[in-house]
Amino acid sequence: MTYALPRLREEIAYIAYHFHWPREEILDLTHDERRQWVAAIARINTRVNEGG
Repeated sequence: MTYALPRLREEIAYIAYHFHWPREEILDLTHDERRQWVAAIARINTRVNEGG
């Protein structure tokens, strides 16, 4: 199974924007690791936006 390129780009952009990690480092992560980082960033953003 291949990973959809648009979704991969979204994950890379999201992680790079928030954590300032280089593209190559993000690409070295497994699919599951990238998804976990995306989820963690989303939780952080939710807490910040809710004032917590």
